Amino acid sequence: MYMTIDLANLRKWIGSSESRRERITAFASNALAATLNRDDATYEDGSVLPHLWHWLHFLSITPLDKTGPDGHAARGDFLPPVPLPRRMWAGGRFRFYAPLHINAILRKISTVNSVTHKTGRSGDLVFVTVLHEVFDDNIKCLEEEHDIVYRAAARAGDTTPTPPTAPIDSAFSRKIDPDPVLLFRYSALTFNSHRIHYDQPYVTDTEGYPGLVVHGPLIATLLMDLLRENMPDAQVTGFSFRNLSPLFDTDKISIHGQPQQDGAIRLWAQKSDGAMAMDATATLHKV
Repeated sequence: MYMTIDLANLRKWIGSSESRRERITAFASNALAATLNRDDATYEDGSVLPHLWHWLHFLSITPLDKTGPDGHAARGDFLPPVPLPRRMWAGGRFRFYAPLHINAILRKISTVNSVTHKTGRSGDLVFVTVLHEVFDDNIKCLEEEHDIVYRAAARAGDTTPTPPTAPIDSAFSRKIDPDPVLLFRYSALTFNSHRIHYDQPYVTDTEGYPGLVVHGPLIATLLMDLLRENMPDAQVTGFSFRNLSPLFDTDKISIHGQPQQDGAIRLWAQKSDGAMAMDATATLHKV
């Protein structure tokens, strides 16, 4: 279904900004470590947050009566009021400048950078890119460009693009069981009430997916965790990822890593049929 997208109106939100300050506490990191079955030492004051674990902090706490039918905050406040019902995390790009420490008081500034409209085989697509910057006092610790895609409602007979086939060889890998308990825990830790991650009737009947959707940030976090597990001394200076195909709790998932000739590490998530669901690259510090 194609609809009229008032792009000029949506672009009025470009430059919209919000800021949050938070003292980083240890509970969320210890809870995520347990959720990922890591045997990390207990996180405490002064501990360094692993990359991407900042997603456990600076959370938007929306009153329940201000959420939309999908469980997200109603649109039109910080993010533009895109009239398309399905919302997904499309990808992101990071630059890491300084570590984040538990018990530090950090500040995060988020700004809407762009709003674009495209038309695909399944209908309208609107992409919103948000820049997040995290500071410790006046020191910028990281930059994140976060791509959100809004899609039209599912229709009978819709076809989806075939994702690329994953590489055959990888230097290290791990199997992931995306069961509902894992999805629930990650939703709870990130205060994410998007119903596609926990509400089976909603995700199948309303949004037309075959099962609970695995969070894009969770998959990205697992990829970075795979790198940390297999290359513990690597100094990561950048990371980028793209969601190529949704993953569901019914999928058999594996995650992989392969060093590249330029010194970067390619990371990806794939389904049991070899289709690549997420493609990522970690950039390492060159000595």
